[in-house]
Amino acid sequence: MPLPKTEKPPPRIQIQAVTPQIDCGRYPVKRTVGDRIDVTARIFRDGHEILGAAVRYKEAGATRWQESPLEPLGNDEWAGAFAVESCGSWCFRVEAWVDRLGSFQDEVRRKVAAGQADLAGELSEGAHLLGRDGLTVEEALAAVSAERSEKAWSATYGIDVDRVLARFGAWYELFPRSFGGFEGVRAVLPTLKELGYDVVYLPPVHPIGRSNRKGRNNAPAAGPDDPGSPWAIGSELGGHDAIDPGLGTLDDFARLVADAKALGLEIALDFAIQCSPDHPWLTQHPEWFNRRPDGTLKYAENPPKKYQDIYNVNFDSPDWKALWAALRDVLLTWVGRGVTVFRVDNPHTKPVPFWEWLIREVRREHPEVVFLAEAFTRPAMMTTLAKTGFGQSYTYFTWKNTRWELLELMGQLLDWAPYYRPNFFANTPDILHEYLQQGGRPAFEARLVLAATLSPAYGIYSGFERCENVPVREGSEEYLNSEKYETKERALDGPLLPLAARLNVARRENPALQYLDNVTFLETENEQLFAYLKRTGGNAVIVVVNLDPFATREGVCLLPVSTGLPPAYRVHDLLDDADWTWHIGRNYVRLAPGKSHVLRIVR
Repeated sequence: MPLPKTEKPPPRIQIQAVTPQIDCGRYPVKRTVGDRIDVTARIFRDGHEILGAAVRYKEAGATRWQESPLEPLGNDEWAGAFAVESCGSWCFRVEAWVDRLGSFQDEVRRKVAAGQADLAGELSEGAHLLGRDGLTVEEALAAVSAERSEKAWSATYGIDVDRVLARFGAWYELFPRSFGGFEGVRAVLPTLKELGYDVVYLPPVHPIGRSNRKGRNNAPAAGPDDPGSPWAIGSELGGHDAIDPGLGTLDDFARLVADAKALGLEIALDFAIQCSPDHPWLTQHPEWFNRRPDGTLKYAENPPKKYQDIYNVNFDSPDWKALWAALRDVLLTWVGRGVTVFRVDNPHTKPVPFWEWLIREVRREHPEVVFLAEAFTRPAMMTTLAKTGFGQSYTYFTWKNTRWELLELMGQLLDWAPYYRPNFFANTPDILHEYLQQGGRPAFEARLVLAATLSPAYGIYSGFERCENVPVREGSEEYLNSEKYETKERALDGPLLPLAARLNVARRENPALQYLDNVTFLETENEQLFAYLKRTGGNAVIVVVNLDPFATREGVCLLPVSTGLPPAYRVHDLLDDADWTWHIGRNYVRLAPGKSHVLRIVR
């Protein structure tokens, strides 16, 4: 190996094991505005010199670094922190240096402590270091200097900072056409705000194609009055940047967005990269679509499901750059109309480099934009999408209904926590799980409590609050008379709304329910009772859920000494306002089918 081609010897200070970082710095870690970034590193040097260290950080585009000290923890481990105060890209690196004066003073102190009297040589070194003559031992030990020698630094690591909404928020999904269009949705915004929701998510609001339009219950042929699926985007009236006239006008949509913002709500739109056969792009840019060897277009399929009313775009098109740019421009159009939250349909079927580019392009100018990935797929793809910029993701929560399934899911999500933020949707227009079909209202209650207290972000699709649970056929997760293919007459009047409102108040008033990775799972001595403790700062909440929708279950909630709680303490149930005294150790619990305790520790 040849000698280094530098005038000076290589740095002797070693900076290793810097945290936080993702995949050796390939991707940024995720945080939200106001978060504290805890930084650790292993820093050392040969010899006995005294070292100093700091973390330097800045926002993207800033010219000056800010600095926060790192403190030695012993055994070459160092730690410090800084806060991120705005959305967008941040970066940090660890710097270390030799403290020449500190090293000199440490040597002198050790020799004085050992009884050495002749320190003339050492004091001459100190005089040279300080630039002064006639230095005494006392003066040498009292001197102060900010000089940093042998400076070394780590690689630079990224931080992707989102709004708090990317971590914590309650979502409500509705089809505008079932509420009377945009004006009807405007009318229910105050109620949604009172219920404690933060995001009102709308499926695609664009013109719906007529060719191959689906009928009720996904019938291959539509009747004359069937509205079709909103995901069959595009007609002679326009494409992804246009509004379905049956919902209202662009002015109506603008009023909806403005009213929502005035109430502190967000309107989230669906971003689905697919087109009906009538979308303008098919005639304007036929090269953007997949064709079979015989020249026919290939419609979308996810066996056994067939989507004859939808064509996917061809990301391998020779004109891929123009396609990417067009999709970016669609998003920027809606951002310009006030939309800053997007639920992205099936991102795992599109190229990862496309998402990394697209999200970076949008958030460079609009860092407040939040992207939710509807990616029900393998862990490698789900996590990579999160790393590339998606602020939230759907999860497999809907299918995890037993204690062990929930523990397995949470274990995986906790491993992914530095870059993956789960959104626990309890149902979707596509997913009516067997647990809800068979368990009735108790199943809906249990799932609502789990979704709202296990994850800081959760959502429900309209109809959940009414315990709608009839599938199109046995063994299917599709709803009978699915709203995807017909217009319903909706109102916010379901029997579960009071529970949802209670939970949303509890979430807002208790910081412990606003984070994912602050959970401790508790023993119950009953497989049907699922319990956990969540703590942030001085706030602590215990949740116990009866997973059995058919029977009352009894057991205990075991609080170990390792929780650090006092021997006895008061708890207040945030669902029914009851108060009890609980203890370290075993606490008796008896819950009716699907019922729960959400207990704030009062102390």
